[in-house]
Amino acid sequence: MKVVVSGSTGLIGSALVTFLRAQGLEVSRLVRVREDTEDAVWWDPVAEEIEQTKLEGLDAVVHLAGENIAGRWTADKKRRIRESRLQGTRFLRNTLTQLEKPPQVFVSASAIGYYGDRGDEVLTEESEPGTGFLADLCREWEATTVPATQKGMRVVNPRFGVVLSARGGALAKMLPAFKLGVGGVVGSGRQYWSWIALDDAVGAVHHILKTESLKGPVNVCSPNSVTNREFTQILAEVLGRPAILPMPGLAARLALGEMASALLLASARVQPTKLLNSGYEFRYPDLKSALRHVLKE
Repeated sequence: MKVVVSGSTGLIGSALVTFLRAQGLEVSRLVRVREDTEDAVWWDPVAEEIEQTKLEGLDAVVHLAGENIAGRWTADKKRRIRESRLQGTRFLRNTLTQLEKPPQVFVSASAIGYYGDRGDEVLTEESEPGTGFLADLCREWEATTVPATQKGMRVVNPRFGVVLSARGGALAKMLPAFKLGVGGVVGSGRQYWSWIALDDAVGAVHHILKTESLKGPVNVCSPNSVTNREFTQILAEVLGRPAILPMPGLAARLALGEMASALLLASARVQPTKLLNSGYEFRYPDLKSALRHVLKE
């Protein structure tokens, strides 16, 4: 199978390229800086330019590129987050549909932010979207890929949960405080965090590529969501440190603004129904084993 991956320098993308190559797949990388290497395909989604001929003969495209959502959400930051996803996905979709032989599979990332803040409601791929900036963005983002189905492509939108890795993402930002013993519960601690170990995020994408029955939204998260309080307690236990310094919701909002409400204080209890029903077996289904693995404890 010949695959091209965008966002190949990101947390998921870099691990995915390595994994797919180890599985014997022929992997190219969609890059924004020109490289004199055989596996690089240059593109500029803003200028809408791409080395289109290098995309001919592909079997699959995995599109992960987009502005990092971490950081204070100023008006300009939100614009970049939104435009990088919608504009880039739209341009890539149009390019693929113009190929003489479009790829069979188009895997275009989304996120569990689609569901918004839903308390302890159990959420599946059939659940309605939530409200707010991330929910609206994810709904538009996924809709952008729909026309690709008219060209016969199998389109899949993996809705990623919080990806756990010591090398990047939310966990890496939390580790310094927790290693010092000054981490703690955020807000009430009752909000659900739907997480997934990096190895399973990569494994799930590989499973999606191989599994023809998977189409549309697919929740990519562990079947065992936990509350923020449970996450805090288990992380502290794995690190062998206390977790005694809570962050009140007001303090989180003052420090991080709207991002805190959407990412830290919102509750999404998400189930990976389609992955489980299609036979995917999680390597790290429970949080303690996942954290021990990613932290090499």
